[in-house]
Amino acid sequence: MRPARGQNGTNPTGAPGPRLRPRLWSVRILWHTVGDGEFFCPDCGGDRNYQRRTGRRRLTVLGIPLATRGTAGPVVECAACQGHFGTEVLDHPTTTRFSAMLRDAVHTVALAVLAAGGTSSRTVTTTAVATVRAAGFDDCTEDQLVALIEALAADTGRFLTDPVDETDPCGAALAIELHEALEPLAPHLAPAGRESILLQGARIALADGPYSAAEREVLSTVGGALSLCADDTARLLAAARTPS
Repeated sequence: MRPARGQNGTNPTGAPGPRLRPRLWSVRILWHTVGDGEFFCPDCGGDRNYQRRTGRRRLTVLGIPLATRGTAGPVVECAACQGHFGTEVLDHPTTTRFSAMLRDAVHTVALAVLAAGGTSSRTVTTTAVATVRAAGFDDCTEDQLVALIEALAADTGRFLTDPVDETDPCGAALAIELHEALEPLAPHLAPAGRESILLQGARIALADGPYSAAEREVLSTVGGALSLCADDTARLLAAARTPS
């Protein structure tokens, strides 16, 4: 067994031992903060503050920076774990933002289904209110949903009792609303999550009986906006009609 080394490179007997030579040169990165904010940290697994940083590589001799060796970054540095990530990590919504996007998506789908099928059935509006409340709008009421539908009809010039236009069953404005609410959310949802949103809309439509032509077309638009293929959308709409 080798004897343990003492301080200053000596062994316990006081005899000099081999010394570690200091490193004469190295390349260091001098970081500069160019922005900050909040993001979802992949390593921490939650919302954290971050700094967006760029850097310059410097050749140092005996700790003194002498020459530039190019740039580094930009990177996103977590304020909690100090991990460095590519800037694409900022494309992932924070937990707070994701919850708001999901809540708004369900609310928009419920409105679209009501606009297509009407609000005359108390069973339908009650189901819609329960769905929207479960998504996070705790104070949602039937009166609020009906008022929104009436405002939508007044804004678009189309009323719920108007004949269905087969070329535009849910109205251009409503279709745009669906795509704006669902398309940014879809990449961040697992397949089961995207299917769940479609099924929630289907259950609202089925609350007063089979799908109407307008309801089916609206739900097909929902499926497309959620990146579900037509076959999967048809399968889910059929499954929703089967009692569990």
